[in-house]
Amino acid sequence: MLTQNKEKVLTNWYQLIPDAGSVSLRLTGQYTQAALEGNFNQLAAELELHSAGNPNIFWDLNNIQQMDTACAVMLWQVWQAKWPVNLSIQSQHKLILQRLEHLPSVSSPTNPRDKSNLIIHIGQIALLLWSHVIDLVRLIGQLLLDILYLTRHPSHIPWREISANLYRTGAQALGITAIVGFLIGIVLSYLSSQQLQLFGADIFIIDILGISIIRELGPMLAAILVAGRSGSSMTAQLGVMRVTQELDALTVMGISHSQRLILPKVIGLGLAMPLLVLWTSAVALIGGIVAAELELGLSHQYFISALPDAVPIANLWLGLSKGVVCGMVIALIACHFGLRIKPNTESLGEGTTTSVVTAITVVIIIDAIFAIIFSDVGLM
Repeated sequence: MLTQNKEKVLTNWYQLIPDAGSVSLRLTGQYTQAALEGNFNQLAAELELHSAGNPNIFWDLNNIQQMDTACAVMLWQVWQAKWPVNLSIQSQHKLILQRLEHLPSVSSPTNPRDKSNLIIHIGQIALLLWSHVIDLVRLIGQLLLDILYLTRHPSHIPWREISANLYRTGAQALGITAIVGFLIGIVLSYLSSQQLQLFGADIFIIDILGISIIRELGPMLAAILVAGRSGSSMTAQLGVMRVTQELDALTVMGISHSQRLILPKVIGLGLAMPLLVLWTSAVALIGGIVAAELELGLSHQYFISALPDAVPIANLWLGLSKGVVCGMVIALIACHFGLRIKPNTESLGEGTTTSVVTAITVVIIIDAIFAIIFSDVGLM
């Protein structure tokens, strides 16, 4: 039973009239969402309750003054998406409901675990990766052609752009790489010294810090920091130029994107990275020396004098080689994703994020490849 208060509230929109052997439900008033306000859901529930109790109820909609789409949808849902057996309605209101009748039914969502959908998803990922590979190969080929052209025309070499990129990616990154390298050196030295003290092998802290920092941690830290700092900056710069149509303007003026924008970034970062690797490794070793002197009492003079004998020079060249390769790869990836950005802000953010993640992943893969190929170099 409906409460008396609710009957008073809703009598403005419907009346339940018993007839001889049947029941008539007469809808009256303004059937608009604005008129119903907070009574919309309550009215739908009551109409559904009356219709469920008597499926042969007579629906009289002739006294409805105005009906909007929201209330038409509500009635159509009350009728369970089919016309009542007994219905009287105005022609203009019937047209609204007929539009709902002819709407295509929403198909149930496909199961994401379905094998065919899984194969399609894998195929789409494979095609996307293939398109990235093709674009990267095309970009590298264009850079090789630009280098060939510039060797024949030295006066066209963009020295100013190379110098600017060398400053932005190298000199301006000295601070953050020094802080991170110093802290990593302290942590590595502190943890290693605790373990070495258990076996009385304090002197081997020089070997551990030298090999790990110069060969692995120095290049990796510098590459990851540069990928997050300079790689994202390059991608965002090219992306903004795409959004503001500056790249199109350069094309109209006959200026090559690769010669003026991409090649200086690749060369600049390729020159800056080995210097950053050397700087990061040196600062990390200083942090390790400080921690070793405080924890083990190992003199810094002895540490510095014994370091060349403990760490073969091949490890230094290996670390610098990683820096050159990682720097050029980071620049290529950053420029690749920057050129793929579409002229909208959403694509700019997504492309920058993807560029950083991809660059860091590729840097780790390069480090693993170097570790496998040069596993016998500098360790014997």
